[in-house]
Amino acid sequence: MTVKAILDAKGRDVVTIAPDATLKEAAALLASHGIGAVVVTREDGSLAGILSERDIVRAIGSEGAAALDRKVLAFMTARVQVCREEHTVIEVMEIITEGRFRHLPVEKDGKIAGIVSIGDVVKRRIQEAEREAEEIRTYIATA
Repeated sequence: MTVKAILDAKGRDVVTIAPDATLKEAAALLASHGIGAVVVTREDGSLAGILSERDIVRAIGSEGAAALDRKVLAFMTARVQVCREEHTVIEVMEIITEGRFRHLPVEKDGKIAGIVSIGDVVKRRIQEAEREAEEIRTYIATA
C-alpha cells in the first residue's frame, strides 16, 4: 500500500498556519480540528515547518504560559521530513520511526498534497496484515 492510497481513503485536507501566528492560535487550531500537528506555510503556500502538540508542551514547559503569546516560528520544526505519494507504508514507517515524529507531510510537485500520521500508517499496516492472513486461511482451506 502506498501513501497515495492512504490519502485517497482519508482525504488530502491539510490544516495550515502562518509562521507569525501565535502559539495560542496554533493550540486553538489543533483543538478545533482534533489533530496533533499543523503544517506551517508561508504566504505563497510553501512549506515553512510543522508544529506539533509536543512542541507546544515543550514551549510552555520551558517558558510558561507566556510562550502562548510568542510566534509559531520560534517553536516549529523548520527542517521538515516529507514523503511522496509513491512511498510505501513500510517506507513511511521507517521514516517516522527513525525521525521519532508522528506526522509526515506529503509533497507532490513541490506543494503539500496531504499529511499522514503514525495512526494512519499503523491502521493501513494492520489492514494489510489482516488481508494477508485471510488470504493464507483461504489458501489453506482450499488446498
